[in-house]
Amino acid sequence: MTRTAPDPRARMGAFAFALAGILFVLYEAVAPREDQTTLEGAASWASAGWSIAHVSAIVGLILIPLGYGALRGFLEGTKHEKTAFLAATIGYIGSGLTISYYGAEVYGLKAIGERAVADGDASLTEVGDAFRLDPTAMTVFAIGLALIAIAGVLAAVAVWRSGVLSKWSGVPFAVLMVTYLPQFFIPQAGRIAWGALVTVSALWLAAELWRASSKAPAKELQPA
Repeated sequence: MTRTAPDPRARMGAFAFALAGILFVLYEAVAPREDQTTLEGAASWASAGWSIAHVSAIVGLILIPLGYGALRGFLEGTKHEKTAFLAATIGYIGSGLTISYYGAEVYGLKAIGERAVADGDASLTEVGDAFRLDPTAMTVFAIGLALIAIAGVLAAVAVWRSGVLSKWSGVPFAVLMVTYLPQFFIPQAGRIAWGALVTVSALWLAAELWRASSKAPAKELQPA
């Protein structure tokens, strides 16, 4: 059956990916990267740039699995729907775990930074490191990022096999999600470049979904 109108699920996914991509470069570009053991670092935690950056990352992490869910809806009835469903489900869990850490960075570090600046006591930044490097927090964060990486790969597989979307359009985004954790250990310029690449790859995926929104993926018979 041929659709007579653009698939709103695909267009919703396109919007989600496009906005997420923009938010990720904003996250990397506006976050101050001062020496966080100093009063300047504490002041950066209390700055608008710090809050804007991390809230941008949080919203981006919400939008990405929404995009995967829209991809699943677009592929509904094909044998690749299950792969997209797994991407969305794993992506939701990964984003939820990762966001819990980002929330502490937004609200906890802001309060610590404000107090450190008010007291003129740089040693209060040690409190921030205490919860940022806490084994439980780090484990939850690492698991969340690992699940985000897995979800990105699954989504790329679904896109590759869809028969409607460009095969390669999901690959760069998946690669960048796999490198989400390692990019924390590179210089600021590299992190900004990583965020820009996320934007480009997300916009490519968004453009493919938008272009394909008027096309129905070929329905393939499911095994009995």
